[in-house]
Amino acid sequence: MAAKPHPPLMKKHSQTDLVSRLKTRKILGVGGEDDDGEVHRSKISQMLGNEIKFAVREPMGLRLWILFSAVVFTVMALMALAFPNQLYEVVFDQEQTATSVSIRLYGGAILSLSLILWNGLYTAEKIIIQWTLLCEACYFAIQFLVTSVTLVELGSLPNAAILLLLSRVFFLTVTLTYYYHLGRRPKKI
Repeated sequence: MAAKPHPPLMKKHSQTDLVSRLKTRKILGVGGEDDDGEVHRSKISQMLGNEIKFAVREPMGLRLWILFSAVVFTVMALMALAFPNQLYEVVFDQEQTATSVSIRLYGGAILSLSLILWNGLYTAEKIIIQWTLLCEACYFAIQFLVTSVTLVELGSLPNAAILLLLSRVFFLTVTLTYYYHLGRRPKKI
C-alpha cells in the first residue's frame, strides 16, 4: 500500500490563540474569581495563596489598648490575690463579711485573663487577637452584670462602684469597637 503523504504540520501558536488560552485557564481554574473574590493569575498563586490576605490590618491603637488592658488586668489580679479584703472595701464601701477565698479566686481568674492578653499582645495572627478581644469583652460584660446585681442586693450605690460600672461600660465599648474593626474585611483597591 502506498502511504499517503501527510500534510505539513503547522505549529499552533497558543500564545496568540485567545480561545485556546481561555480554555486552558478555565481547565486550570485560574483567571476567575474564587469564593473570597480573589482573582489568581496562576495556579501556583492559587495554591499558595496571597500573602496579603494573611497580613493583619490592625486598627490604630489596637496594640496599645491590649498592652493597657494586660497591665490593668495584671495589677487588679495581683491586688485581688494579695489584698482581697481591701479591694472589696474600696469597691463596695463595706467591710467584707464572707471569706476572702472568693476574691482570691477572682484574682486567679483575672490573672489567667491577663496571660491571654499578654499573649495577644505579641501575636501576629488575626484570629488570636480577635479571641483575645472577645474574652476581654465577655469579662467586662459579665463583671458589669455581677457588680450591678450585687449593688442592687446591697441596696447602696457608692461612688467607687459607680465609677467601676462606668469604666466597665467604657472598656466594653472600646474592646468591641476594636473587635468589630479587626473583623472587617479590608476594601479591595
